[in-house]
Parts: sequence; C-alpha cells; structure tokens
Amino acid sequence: MTTQRENDTLTRVGPGTPMGELMRCYWIPAAMSSELTADGDPVRIQILCEKLIAFRDTSGRVGIMDHRCPHRCASLFFGRNEEGGIRCVYHGWKFDAEGNCVDMANVPPHQDFKHKVHAKAYKTFERNGVVWVYMGDQSKVPAPPDIPATLRSAEDMKIWAAHRSCNWLQGLEGELDTSHLGILHLGHAHKGSDFLQETHKYATANRTPDYEIADTPVGSMYGAYRPAEENSLYWRVGHFAMPFWAMMPILPIERCVLARAYVPIDDDNTMIMIWGDKRGNPRTTDSNGGDFIVGYTHNPQFHPNTTDWQGRFRLKPQLSNDFFIDRAVQRTQSPSGIDGVHIQDEAVTTSMGPIADRTLEHLGPSDLMIARVRRRLLAAANGLANDGVAPPGADRPDAYANIRSGNYVAEGEPADWERVYWDKVAWARSILDPVATAAE
Repeated sequence: MTTQRENDTLTRVGPGTPMGELMRCYWIPAAMSSELTADGDPVRIQILCEKLIAFRDTSGRVGIMDHRCPHRCASLFFGRNEEGGIRCVYHGWKFDAEGNCVDMANVPPHQDFKHKVHAKAYKTFERNGVVWVYMGDQSKVPAPPDIPATLRSAEDMKIWAAHRSCNWLQGLEGELDTSHLGILHLGHAHKGSDFLQETHKYATANRTPDYEIADTPVGSMYGAYRPAEENSLYWRVGHFAMPFWAMMPILPIERCVLARAYVPIDDDNTMIMIWGDKRGNPRTTDSNGGDFIVGYTHNPQFHPNTTDWQGRFRLKPQLSNDFFIDRAVQRTQSPSGIDGVHIQDEAVTTSMGPIADRTLEHLGPSDLMIARVRRRLLAAANGLANDGVAPPGADRPDAYANIRSGNYVAEGEPADWERVYWDKVAWARSILDPVATAAE
C-alpha cells in the first residue's frame, strides 16, 4: 500500500519538493511552437507550480522566464515583445530571451546597472513543432532525450495537447494500466470489427491478462500476455520513462510510434503532450467500414485558448458537465456512455479528485506496473534528495532511443519475453526507420 508520506512525495512538484527537483533534471515539453510568434504576444505558462511567460523574440528565439519582472515584480505577461526582448510596461526594463537586462528606460545612463540584473530564465530548444524547457541547474544542462516519436518531423506526426484537472500521476498511471482497454474503452465493441480483428481482438476476447515487469535504463516496462493461436501468446508491451513519459501498446509494434508526456502544471493540474504517427493511427470503424465503434472516437473538442494560467488546451467535456455522459448509450452500446477514448480516461482519472488518496487503494495483479513505477519514482526522487544521485536517464539521452511500445503475437514462454520483445523492436525499427537502422 502507498502511504500518505509516499503519496505526498509522488504528487507534489513545486520547487524544493523531492519529485519537483527530480523533474527539473529533465527537459520538459512546454508549448507548441505555433503558440509563439516573433514579436508576438507573450503566453502565460505554468509548469511544476512555477508561473512563467513564454515569448518569441524578433530573431525567432524562444524565451521562457519567471513572469515577475526582477525590478518590482510586475508581471511581464503585460510586457511589450519588441526588438529582441520583452519590455516591462511598468518602468520599461527590458530582458532578452536569456533573461539578461538590456535596457533600463527609467534609469539615467550614468546610474545604469543593467549588467547586474538578470530575470530568472530557463534554457529552451525547439524540435519538430514543440518548445522544450530545462528548469534545473542552468550551468549543467543535459542534451535532450532521444525519444523516437519526438524526433520525427511534424509532417509525419500528429502532435496535440490537453489540459487535465488532476494530478499528473493519475493520468500517467492510467496509461500504464493496460487491462482497462477491454473494459472502459472496448467493453461493448462489436467482435466483427475490422479494427478489433487487426489490433485488439485478443484483448477483448480475454480481459484478464498475466504480466511480466522489468526495469529499463530510463524507467520500467510491462508485458501483458494472453493465449493467442496454438503455441503462441499475444503481447502488449508498454513503457514508463522518467520522469513522466508513457508509451502505450495501442498498435502493432511495427506501427506504434508514439509518446505521451504528463507534464505537471501544478499539483492539481496537468498538461498532456501527445505525439502519434499519422501513418499509424488506428482504424476504428465497424466491419462494414461505416460508423466509429461507439465511444471509441478520436476527435476531442476544445474551448478556445484563453490567457489565464489554466487557459490552454481545455476540453469541452469536463467533470462539471459529467463529460456529457449518455446513460442510454451506456446501458446498450458503450460501458462508459462517454464518447472518446481520451475523454473516458479523463473522466475516470479526474473522478479520483485533484490528488488521489492512494492509502485507500486495494491494488491487484493488473496493477503490478503501477506499483513498480511508484517504487521507481520514489527511489529516484529520494536518491536525488538524500544522496545527490542523478535519476535514471537524466544524463543519458541516448538511452531513450530504443524504447518502443506495441502489440504482437509470438511463440515462446513468458520467461523469455524480454529477448523476444527486443527482437521485435529491432524488426520494427528496420521497417519504420530502414535508413537509420542500416546506418547503425
């Protein structure tokens, strides 16, 4: 059982907290590149309980810094983005993308001390349509992680984000809980569906998989398995990667290039950043190619972004409107009565409260991966806090390169699952990345 002290360690992410300091050892997806235009409006961004602003300067560089001007703490959100920096409207002090004070409009030239003033700013970089930020020690910035989905061009990937009104760990753990697929999402799906026959027929035919768990250099992975054809097993292998990444086995392994980051906004809110290969999106029509499987659509509806701290990427279905649950549909066509896989997940994870009370849980065999990941996170956070030990993957960006989720059928005993899995990964990479694989 998870104790209250452990739950607090896992869920609190502000400056100085064990988990907050752990997450500050890694590069964090912060914004879509499209949110920021050269000399355009600054954007309020909150990450790890810190209130920040993001802006793109005249040359295209992105700055992410504390929203408070270091002069008198007025918010730089109201600042003017101009000529290579953001100018505070209160007294005209101006800061470049690195936080350097470059002008003091209300200070006589002979009393100017701008070289002594620096706004709290963080290193950033952009990759394929996403802005990343590093919020740890700015003198020891590691290379970004080689997560395969994030390395693909924006033309190949569908990248989107969604706000979720609960703690980051609730959403992450939902991604690691593979057994709910055949119940919450596909409990009433038609067994003749082309989609099920291609992708999930074993998961819906047998909703009680067995599990194997293993640690990786950057986190942990699970293999959920069920009987398939004679002398073979159907495997669904998924990953957790430090500090908040999930790779889910929603497609055959040769087409499964995806990643989801559960970025804490604060202790009670999360921004989910999602990468999915456009060429690998699942087909969710019924057997005659007509309507979507009831409840299994992938078309979330959003409110327009606003400028407040919690105003980005908010979905229209939410807890206050019960996620538009349709009880009639629930009784006959869909276990949840809620339309959309993402919305179904949001409904159950936010229903736990802003921060779930894990002391009340009764974990079962299907929760082995969740228990393992909690132990992995606690060990890493406490190791960093107590002994200064760098957490897994923080200084090994290349260690993320080989992890891949997916499902497949394979012969062999469960005890041999890791060798079979890595053989499948090599095979999948040779199909998806033939040039890169050949170069290696």
